[in-house]
Amino acid sequence: MPRFAANLSMLYNEYAFLDRFAAAAADGFRAVEYLFPYAFDVRELQSRLQDHGLQQVLFNAPPGDWDAGERGLACLPGREAEFQAGIHQALEYAQALDCPRIHVMAGIAPSGADHARLLATYRSNIAWAAEQARTVGCHVLIEPINTRDMPGYFLSRQDAAHALLQELGSPSLQVQFDLYHCQIMEGDLASKLRHYLPTGRVGHIQIAGVPLRHEPHVGEVNYAYLFEVIDELSAQCGWDGWVGCEYRPALGAVAGATSAGLAWRP
Repeated sequence: MPRFAANLSMLYNEYAFLDRFAAAAADGFRAVEYLFPYAFDVRELQSRLQDHGLQQVLFNAPPGDWDAGERGLACLPGREAEFQAGIHQALEYAQALDCPRIHVMAGIAPSGADHARLLATYRSNIAWAAEQARTVGCHVLIEPINTRDMPGYFLSRQDAAHALLQELGSPSLQVQFDLYHCQIMEGDLASKLRHYLPTGRVGHIQIAGVPLRHEPHVGEVNYAYLFEVIDELSAQCGWDGWVGCEYRPALGAVAGATSAGLAWRP
């Protein structure tokens, strides 16, 4: 069975963020991910991980002004200095938290912008970030995100992400394969798992029910079957990544909502 990591940005929202580590551990999770750690002292995060026997497996690099609607800087010309400062900050947290992966968001393509210029900026920034990560033994992940949830997001398809990896050829660059986003944009999830996992380019998987982003067993995707596919491929090609539970509990943020919704988990 795949190894599941609790996404603390979406799960256990009845608790303050720092109390979600204990809640996840109590439900049997052994790893966590979340969007951003930067609002918290890294020593506090270290303590929560250590106290509850948890492994930090993923978080995002700074995305720009999140509250203003920015969703990454990597494709935005003229923001390179801010992008680089954010990568340095992310790598400092990753080293302190012993986190092996950082997701670097592509950004929202400005209306009317020249696609070729955005792509050149994206390539350059991602290549630079991957090299910085290589020097500290970390991986940079890029994730295709559906344009229904994030209109205008620059990277939205699996083939585009994998083509960039092949082009850049960096051993520190991988794809974050979110099955929720892929189902909305492309579908054919089992075939894509069979195609991409054996390449060694998939560093992390995420799941959520489609279309409402609730528990995996709610909606149109047969995750029980996909978990079997992941197990089969893991045995064949040695894939040993984590599967992040990045969904919103159907019961909301009421007490016990996340725990009550874990019946899907074997």
